[in-house]
Amino acid sequence: MEIDEAREVRTTCPYCGVGCGVLAKVAADGQVSVRGDPDHPANFGRLCSKGSALAETIDLDGRLLYPEIHDRRAGWDEALDLVASTFSQTIAEHGPDAVAFYVSGQLLTEDYYVANKLMKGFVGSANIDTNSRLCMASSVAGHRRAFGSDTVPGTYEDLELADLIVLVGSNLAWCHPVLYQRIVAAREKRPEMKIVLVDPRRTMTADIADMHLAIAPDGDVALFTGLLAYLGQHNALDRAYITAHTTGFGQALFAASALDLASVAAATGLTEDELGRFYSLFAATSKTVTVYSQGVNQSSSGTDKVNAIINCHLATGRVGRPGAGPFSVTGQPNAMGGREVGGMANMLAAHMEIENPEHRKRVQRFWTAPAIAERPGLKAVEMFQAVADGRIKALWIMATNPVDSMPDADAVEAAIKACPFVVVSDVLARTDTVRHAHIRLPAAAWGEKDGTVTNSERRISRQRAFLDLPGEARPDWQIVAEVGKRMGFGEAFSHATPSEVFAEHAALSGFENDGARDFDIGAYAGVDAEGYEELAPFQWPAPGPVQAGRQPEEGGQAGHRPSSIRFFADGNFYTPDRKARFITIRPTVETRTSPDYPLILNTGRIRDHWHTMTRTGKSPRLSQHIAEPFVEIHPADAQRFGIGDADIVRVSSPRGDVLVRALVTARQRQGSLFAPMHWTDQFSAKGRLDALTAPLIDPVSGQPALKHVAARIEKFAAKAFGFAVMRQRPAPDTASYWAVAKCRGGWRVELAFGDDDIDWAGFAGALFGTPPGAAEMLAYHDRDAGQHRIAAFDGDHLSGALFVAPGPVAVSRGWAAEQLTADHANRRGRLAIVAGRPGGVDVDRGAIVCSCFGVGANQIAQAVRGGCASVEAIGAALHAGTNCGSCRAEIRVIVDAQILQAAE
Repeated sequence: MEIDEAREVRTTCPYCGVGCGVLAKVAADGQVSVRGDPDHPANFGRLCSKGSALAETIDLDGRLLYPEIHDRRAGWDEALDLVASTFSQTIAEHGPDAVAFYVSGQLLTEDYYVANKLMKGFVGSANIDTNSRLCMASSVAGHRRAFGSDTVPGTYEDLELADLIVLVGSNLAWCHPVLYQRIVAAREKRPEMKIVLVDPRRTMTADIADMHLAIAPDGDVALFTGLLAYLGQHNALDRAYITAHTTGFGQALFAASALDLASVAAATGLTEDELGRFYSLFAATSKTVTVYSQGVNQSSSGTDKVNAIINCHLATGRVGRPGAGPFSVTGQPNAMGGREVGGMANMLAAHMEIENPEHRKRVQRFWTAPAIAERPGLKAVEMFQAVADGRIKALWIMATNPVDSMPDADAVEAAIKACPFVVVSDVLARTDTVRHAHIRLPAAAWGEKDGTVTNSERRISRQRAFLDLPGEARPDWQIVAEVGKRMGFGEAFSHATPSEVFAEHAALSGFENDGARDFDIGAYAGVDAEGYEELAPFQWPAPGPVQAGRQPEEGGQAGHRPSSIRFFADGNFYTPDRKARFITIRPTVETRTSPDYPLILNTGRIRDHWHTMTRTGKSPRLSQHIAEPFVEIHPADAQRFGIGDADIVRVSSPRGDVLVRALVTARQRQGSLFAPMHWTDQFSAKGRLDALTAPLIDPVSGQPALKHVAARIEKFAAKAFGFAVMRQRPAPDTASYWAVAKCRGGWRVELAFGDDDIDWAGFAGALFGTPPGAAEMLAYHDRDAGQHRIAAFDGDHLSGALFVAPGPVAVSRGWAAEQLTADHANRRGRLAIVAGRPGGVDVDRGAIVCSCFGVGANQIAQAVRGGCASVEAIGAALHAGTNCGSCRAEIRVIVDAQILQAAE
């Protein structure tokens, strides 16, 4: 795109399932800036720290810009011909189930649709699954069991209308900050609103909770089964709704009633008093929304957890009404879109069922497909096990990084390395997965591709291109369509634009539907290129005209179209009898710990990073808050295992081990650990957390149990610690522990060494990329104390600085990183770098708390001492906490600590 003047493009954020609208402004000089779209109904102008930093992630550093075959550059025709011929030959020799696609919630709906169509309708196998299997498959399974369809009943507005919000396994403040802020704003208007947090950890979301239930890992089934029994015992049921719109209530209640309060307390780790207070609050509050996320889904009992929650809402008639309902919030921008097109191995397109022969015939007829998958394919964990044992011989991975994100990640990596033919479509040239591909295909990135995504409230929004495609990159849908053509299916994959793909997807959703299925956007079946370009965000269902003369399918009823954007307030579910099903659940308690592995490891996300950091790792702003892998441990456990704050520790499971930094905190539940899953071999020495997790799955959904892993922890015997900043990306491979992060002007790296007999000057030169004599060096050495500080200068600029100590290095990270962009013409001033602290009037901001505005802990503490006595006052003075608000809880901790210190 040639740019003559500044322009602003409406698009959608590529991070979580909130689906925030973004305005991307491209200046006349090509510079890009982003802000929230004030007119988008998901966020009304708000963005989280990740969304606010999107402009920092769109550079071409590290991009895959042309196809590669066996590490050599190739043309598109050669690469696509080889993909098509190898897949065709593999199918001919071994059958369609010998090939597989592993796709991603990062794909747009149009990409997903074409990939699913090729695999299920033309290859004839259902071996297409998605990394969304890892985050919300149990919600899908729970919805289908209860509702007969994968339907999220409510909308974001319900979060503002509710009188009680129950957050279960959801650190909303960090993982869905914009929704968190919508709730905060709603409660400021209605202080009587109550919030309960159910989570083993006291996360930052607890800052707004009236009650925090520090539940034992996987205690959720018992908690909500016990709630169902309580509702029955205390006459808090909506018996009219139960009778008119549900089946199976008696059996479900009978099973639940076997649990008394003492049994629930034992299974959940909660006191009977805590249970009683929560149960009575739920029973008394008709407008209740239960929001759940990965803490529910990522479990070997995840589907039962989902249904235990839904059972309580069905029993009280709190489904699909304003301010009431169970609400699954998804982790990826298009997890919902992938579900709509059948991008999971056990689903057909348009929410049809692969097990249903009528649905299979319908989809095959619509596609004019030569074949249709007749049974569910292999779900993600099973898929990579099939790659490992040779059943799958050709694998295509799109827009995801399973070597880091799959459970038992080392085994997954070994499987991919041994697979005869691996294709990877990706944005980056080097990820832990891309490095093992036989063929690498350059895909379009956010800002370069056009399509749609669906957020957690069923709202479809456009992602629009505002950047030219770099090099030879292509959109994913086009890459897959070209392979389909070369496999002999040209007519079915003749789409010229994403608008044509979307129109076909919309037409299939309405095809022979007439209200028999929940997902229907048939109103958009005739959309043309102009209409697609102007497409405004909308929620489904959006059905087209009723098809006259068509009979409903067996067991279905035509004409039951929802009268509002919410589902199920008046019943009419998508089961054969149009009634919701109560699921009978009997909680079980599973012990995974042992004397060798006495702790429970919980994995998850942090505030400013995303998945495996292929995008957020490019942003200096997003690495300011937390720049290295870590593990949270309770003070009592830290004392038990001889671990101090900021020690390097080894966390192990029966499958592997990692080296991470210890964070000792009372927010962690005793007996449990928490560590984030973001770090990879690209950013750390040994931080691939999913090397520890087991391929243990929920038997219904196939979702892995990533939140409950038996583990042990021990202090790593580091003899020296280091911290360094430098202008070029380092390769500190000689260190036992390292973690690199982008900072303004260069890179920062944390280090630890198993040996301290090191030529530190030589190590520093190699780290900075400055050969001996190529830079002016200043150094301080106290060998007896184990203290070493070395700085290298190229003219008036700092090339790098290294700080070494026998314990965790105390230098201010933010201040040291800022020296990379400072002018160091004053040679006396250079001594401050070697001293490791600001000199003169320089102010050390301290550890960054607010990434949006770069505000540090020292600045906040100083503002409190100057009279700012609240989070709001800090916001007025420093702007901290006034954008996405996800740092407000941390700000409150600092404010309270300073006020307490002043009062002593």
